[in-house]
Amino acid sequence: MAMATASFPPPSATAASATSPIVFEIGKFNAVLEKVESAGCCSSGRHLPPPPPKPLLIGRPSDAGEFPVLLLIHGYLLYNTFYSQLIHQIASHGFIVIAPQLYSVAGPDTSEEIKATAAVINWLPEGLRQHLPPHVNPNLNKIALSGHSRGGKTSFALALALAEQKSPKLSALIGLDPVDGTGSGKQTHPPVLKYIPHSFDLGVPVLVIGSGLGELKRNPLFPPCAPKGINHEEFFEECRNPAHYFVAKDYGHLDLLDDETGGLRGKASYCLCKNGESREPMRRFVGGAVVAFLKAYLNGEDGDLRAFEDGDLCLPVHLQTVESLL
Repeated sequence: MAMATASFPPPSATAASATSPIVFEIGKFNAVLEKVESAGCCSSGRHLPPPPPKPLLIGRPSDAGEFPVLLLIHGYLLYNTFYSQLIHQIASHGFIVIAPQLYSVAGPDTSEEIKATAAVINWLPEGLRQHLPPHVNPNLNKIALSGHSRGGKTSFALALALAEQKSPKLSALIGLDPVDGTGSGKQTHPPVLKYIPHSFDLGVPVLVIGSGLGELKRNPLFPPCAPKGINHEEFFEECRNPAHYFVAKDYGHLDLLDDETGGLRGKASYCLCKNGESREPMRRFVGGAVVAFLKAYLNGEDGDLRAFEDGDLCLPVHLQTVESLL
């Protein structure tokens, strides 16, 4: 059963200013966030259809309609709830966002995360419907997969495996400052990057978003959160067309999280990585870029994505890199 519903107010008439396009703001749909417990959290009674294999945070429009589905995989040792504001922004533009909590504690090997993400995708056709109201319909022919940091590595690894199997399950892939290890030459298992240009045979459009400060150390005691050689730059280098690449200049690896992230892990997210002045601009930019990309490739509405690349939008951040393979 869906639990802990959180409603967000609809956008006001002034939500989108003349200098800030609507993709960076709250969209036209009222958005709701719900937590759904997993099979391991439920009672021993029978469940028809089955509960999800992992706990979920689902963001969705409350308005009637049929909406594409986006999976969002969290970063290393982070909670899916740390992405609530980003999820809300994307959902308000007409997407159902599903963010599983893959683990609480994990070692360097991402194999189990890849399997768990695949299990969530396999659960969607049979199980998602029961956690949505009757008037909100998921379009499971349009499923996009996204991941942040180590979740980006997980997403690319799964997408590559599905492509090799000739599986039609995914329609798009998004890497949010993806990281393939702990440092240059230190990929974690299973390695994703091959260091061969355009070697990713994914068969779906790709968006890669990077942070300009992610490869810089915050202090000498900790490595960079997105070290050069295993970060967004290499991921995009190995993509084939169609692929799009944006790097935000003055923002860090964790600046797409909520303004407030509680608990020990939430507090640590402020001190482990080199950050920008505030999280809001980067988070709004990431949300807007994801929305523009999904609208282009899932809805056939490419105006916002073209405006991104043509420099016709007033962005919340300065970009140091804008590239595309078409």
